[in-house]
Amino acid sequence: MLNTTAWNRLRYSVYAPVYDLIADRAFRHARGSAFEAVAWAPGQRVLIVGSGTDLSPAMITRFRARADELGFDFTARIMDAEQLDYPDNHFDVVIMHLILAVMPDPTKGLYEAHRVLGADGQLCVMDKFQPDSHRAGWGRRTLNLATSAIATDITRQARPLLEGAGFRIERDEPVMMGSLFRALLACKENTQ
Repeated sequence: MLNTTAWNRLRYSVYAPVYDLIADRAFRHARGSAFEAVAWAPGQRVLIVGSGTDLSPAMITRFRARADELGFDFTARIMDAEQLDYPDNHFDVVIMHLILAVMPDPTKGLYEAHRVLGADGQLCVMDKFQPDSHRAGWGRRTLNLATSAIATDITRQARPLLEGAGFRIERDEPVMMGSLFRALLACKENTQ
């Protein structure tokens, strides 16, 4: 299987020079819709998982330049989203846009997001997902062999992933290409 951490690091290093041009334009509206669902407040600690991908030094360099340009107060680190180097309950918001479909093990990444998210924290997800109502058919699974090697897994389902990691979905809306791309807002299941 090609979807490994090493493969992701290599391919996103190659994609880095054009990623912003393509992804920013293509996903600006969808990301904006996802961000609108978050209850933003001054002073929140926000973790953006996957600035393109957080495994690639080339993508982190591009993120740093863009964040400086926009005047953000930030720290950018190369890290594996499946093994975050942050303490428990550290963040108020975790953003996972276009990352769950490319992670080798999105369940591990979501468990880590759950771990570092505070009790009243919010998980903001925007990605492409197979409908939750049924599993991918053989045609889609076959096509996925190619798409997951070059870009993304097209067979993952949002609800089983998020709920399986201990999240309660509060908002789930299609944001692009019919219902292929969805924006979800979730919180920890064990909070009220």
